[in-house]
Amino acid sequence: MELMIWLGVLIVATLIEIATMGLTTIWFAGGALIACIAAALHLPLVVQIVLFVIVSVVLLVFTRPIAVKYFNKDRVRTNVESMVGRQAVVLSEIDNLKALGQVSVNGQEWSAKSIDDTNIPEGSVVVIRAINGVKLVVEKEN
Repeated sequence: MELMIWLGVLIVATLIEIATMGLTTIWFAGGALIACIAAALHLPLVVQIVLFVIVSVVLLVFTRPIAVKYFNKDRVRTNVESMVGRQAVVLSEIDNLKALGQVSVNGQEWSAKSIDDTNIPEGSVVVIRAINGVKLVVEKEN
């Protein structure tokens, strides 16, 4: 009976991984596989559960950073994501309190706010640190 449960967990985790391709459940599929083997060897349920948890956590902690690095290396950043780290010129003073501020990036105008709530005067050069909705979060360049 336990073997069937672990096989079910393995199948469900694998199907979710195939559907999402987000490296979210593959670690649990590995843990379920080891638990299946333990169930086939008629080890106690407690041992099966402990093996499932340990193997899943070990796979998650030690292999996920490597997998993410290699699976995401060919991912193309979107236009908006590629703006982070770029320079922009302030077109109108950035004042977070008044929700004012615009910058120009590659000839495009964007609403902007400062990362640290300081006012940034018109004409300043800023660096884009993040994107929050439709606003660029910027920091004055030193």
